[in-house]
Amino acid sequence: AFNDVCENLDLSKNGIGAEGILALCEALESNLTLSELSLEGNSVGDEGAVAMAKLLKERQNIVVLNLSGNNIADEGAKALSEMVSFNTELRKLDLGNNAIDYDGSAALAQALAQNSSIRALNLGGNYLGGLGAKALAEGIRKSDACALEELVVSGNDIGDEGAQQLFSAIRACKSLKLKKLDLANSGITSAGIEELAEYLKETGSLEWLSLYMNDVGNGGADVLAEAIRRNTSLNHLDIGGNNIGLDGIGPLASALAENESIRTLEMGYNPIGKEGAGILAERIKFDGKISTLRLGWCKLGADGAQAIADALKFNEAIATLDLRGNNLGDEGASALSHSLKVVGLEGLTKLDLGYNEIKDDGAFAIAQAMKANPDGAASSINMSSNYLTKFGKTALEEATSLVSEVTGKEVSIQF
Repeated sequence: AFNDVCENLDLSKNGIGAEGILALCEALESNLTLSELSLEGNSVGDEGAVAMAKLLKERQNIVVLNLSGNNIADEGAKALSEMVSFNTELRKLDLGNNAIDYDGSAALAQALAQNSSIRALNLGGNYLGGLGAKALAEGIRKSDACALEELVVSGNDIGDEGAQQLFSAIRACKSLKLKKLDLANSGITSAGIEELAEYLKETGSLEWLSLYMNDVGNGGADVLAEAIRRNTSLNHLDIGGNNIGLDGIGPLASALAENESIRTLEMGYNPIGKEGAGILAERIKFDGKISTLRLGWCKLGADGAQAIADALKFNEAIATLDLRGNNLGDEGASALSHSLKVVGLEGLTKLDLGYNEIKDDGAFAIAQAMKANPDGAASSINMSSNYLTKFGKTALEEATSLVSEVTGKEVSIQF
């Protein structure tokens, strides 16, 4: 209460319940210095949320509030919503992984329509469903001053109809300049992607988009491809786990070759196979834009690894390459090692080959590549969950020591 120095207080995962929150709120009544408060992973519940809401209606010095993982349900969300309607200073509100259902989300939506200060809102991992998404959309649509830049609604099973409503509202709200949108694990299929695609064609602000673990499929990939082709703002795109196969990777790869802004592409858990890897590899071969490429669990096999390896002989932009869980085996590891050895790949800093059934021969090949071209050795190589004996591990460790000795660069190997 008397502290006039502390601006950021982190009380995460301390087992704090409603009684503790009441005491904390009493202490903060006379504190005008604190600006950021995290209570993540406690047991705040509705009673504690009501107390915190009452405090922040009167004391508006706290601009960042994290209440994620606190078993807050609709009553607590309603109290916080009333606070949001009055509070003009709060910039970031994290209510992720709570138990907020339709009533709570509807109240938050109404408050959002009146609030022009909140820049980041996390509602991920609650129980909004399609109806909650529609309510949120209505709040955004009614607002003429919504200032949201980050919106997280992942893990709420909003479905196609909820997604379409939300995207439509985002498009309609002229004041909204979203930079980050997280729609992971939302139950969205190709039927729910149309409005998002139109938004991607229009927006000049969205930089980060996650559709991870939905089910847009090849049809949705085709729709997204045209939007990606025309988008100029996206930097990070995650479409992993969307059941995108060979028919979907073609349009996407073509669009990515034309896109000038995307630097991180997350494509893991899509069954593109070796043929899909070949199509993507041809498109990225001379693409100097994408620096992080994640293709874990894409059923590439050794032939797919060969295609990626051939592309790496020409691509100097990729710094992080994730090929986990692709059954590369020694053959795939050897194919990659040839590119590492001959070309150098001085830009590659992180290589993830975990879960690939690589044995000692594959480890020996990578170790030889590191010794042959120490300047091109990645600074982090993950070989965990493979089938290496002490001989394969020793070879890699010796190669790591040589690289360090020759270049002064520290190389981390994970087994």
